[in-house]
Amino acid sequence: EWLLGPEVDILPFLLLPLAGPEDFSEEEMERLPVDLQYLPPDKQREPDADIRKMLVEAIMLLTATAPGRQQVRDQGAYLILRELHSWEPEPDVRAACEKLIQVLIGDEPERGMENLLEVQVPEDVEQQLQQLDCREQEQLER
Repeated sequence: EWLLGPEVDILPFLLLPLAGPEDFSEEEMERLPVDLQYLPPDKQREPDADIRKMLVEAIMLLTATAPGRQQVRDQGAYLILRELHSWEPEPDVRAACEKLIQVLIGDEPERGMENLLEVQVPEDVEQQLQQLDCREQEQLER
C-alpha cells in the first residue's frame, strides 16, 4: 500500500508506458491519475513486449492485498488495461493483461484470503494449476 500511496504513487509510472492515445469519456478521465489524463493523440505505448509484460506483472503484484486491489481499481487502471488488451499484438502480454483484469473486476476473496500471495494452495491443486499454466504457455507459443 505504501507504493500506491501519496509518498511513492508508483501506479501512474507503471501505467503510463502501457497507455496509448485513446479518448476516454469525461467520467472515465476523472478516474485516472492526473499524469494519465488527456494524453496527446500521438502517445505511443512501450514498444518492447517484454517490458509491457513486466509492467503488467508489477501491477499484478500490487493487487496482492485487498487494499492494493482497491487502490489500483480506484486509480482507473482497468481503463488503461482494457485499451492495452484491445491493442496488444503479443499473446503472452495479452494473457498477463487478462489475468490482471480478472483480479480487478472479479469478486474479492473470502475472509482470511485477502492477501493472494499468502493463500495456501493444496499440493494437488498446485500441480493442476502448473499443468494448466504449461498448456497455456504452449498454446501461446503456437
